[in-house]
Amino acid sequence: MMKKIQEEKIIFEDGLSFRSSFPSLRNYFFWHYHPEIELVYIEAPNGIRHVGKHISDFTGSDLLLIGSNVPHLNFDYGIKTNYYQAVIQMKTSLVDNILMNVPEFEKIRGLLERSYLGFSFKGKTKKVVAKKLKNFKSEQKLNALLDLIKILQILAESNEYEILNTEDTRVKLFFHDKIRMGIIYDYVHENYHNKPNVHEIAQAVHLSTGAFCRYFKKQTNLTFTDFVNKYRISMAKTFLLQNISVSEVCYQVGFDSLSYFSTLFKKLVGETPTNFKNK
Repeated sequence: MMKKIQEEKIIFEDGLSFRSSFPSLRNYFFWHYHPEIELVYIEAPNGIRHVGKHISDFTGSDLLLIGSNVPHLNFDYGIKTNYYQAVIQMKTSLVDNILMNVPEFEKIRGLLERSYLGFSFKGKTKKVVAKKLKNFKSEQKLNALLDLIKILQILAESNEYEILNTEDTRVKLFFHDKIRMGIIYDYVHENYHNKPNVHEIAQAVHLSTGAFCRYFKKQTNLTFTDFVNKYRISMAKTFLLQNISVSEVCYQVGFDSLSYFSTLFKKLVGETPTNFKNK
C-alpha cells in the first residue's frame, strides 16, 4: 500500500504552550506535518534530513527549525546506532498571539515568518542551543518558556544556518499530490546494497519510468541514481565508524569499484573514506 503523508496530532500538557519530548522512531517512516512550529536537535553518527523538498544527510548532529505544516521525515529514520533526539513543538497560540505580536520579539518574528523554508543551524549556534536543550526542564513551566524564548532569540540572531528549501512546501499547497516517498525510501533502504532498479520502483509506485524520473526529480532535486549514491555514502559513513575496513564498506554498500567509491565519497563528504574513518 502506498504511504501517504500523515497529520500528527500533538497533545499538550495542561498549563504548557509548548511540548518537549524525546521521540524514538528509528524503524518507522513517519512522513508527516502539523500546525505547530518545531525545533529538533539530534545527535547521531549520521542520518537523513528530509524537510519539504530538501533531502540531504547530516553527520554528528543537527539542529533544525521547521515551520507550520511543512512536511518532514522523522530525523532518526533508519539510524542503526545509538542516538539522542530532543524535540520542542510550539502551540500556534503561543506563536500567533505572543511571539508574532510583542515588539521585543521582532527578530524572533522574522525567524518564525521564514521558518516555512526550514533551517539547519551550524557551528557555535548549534553547540550553544544543544547545551540549552539538554538542560531544558519543561516541568518548570515559566522558566522553561523563558528558556525557549532565549533559544529562539539566539537562533534569530545567528547567521550560522542553511536554508533548506527555496520554495513554499507547506502541506496546504500540495496536500492532494500523491506522496510516494515512503515506498521509495523503503525500496532504496532495502536494495541500496544491491542494484536498485528504476523500472522496478517506478512500477511499484504506479508510474511509467519516464514519469517516475520526472516526479522524483521534482520532489528531491536529484536523479534517482544520485539519490541512491547519496544514500549509499550515508550508510557507508555509519559502517566506517564501526570496525569494518574501507574496502569491505565499499562492497557492503553496493559499489563494485573501490576507486569510484573513494572518489564519490570525497566529492560528497569532503574527505576520503580513510580520512573519515581515521578521524
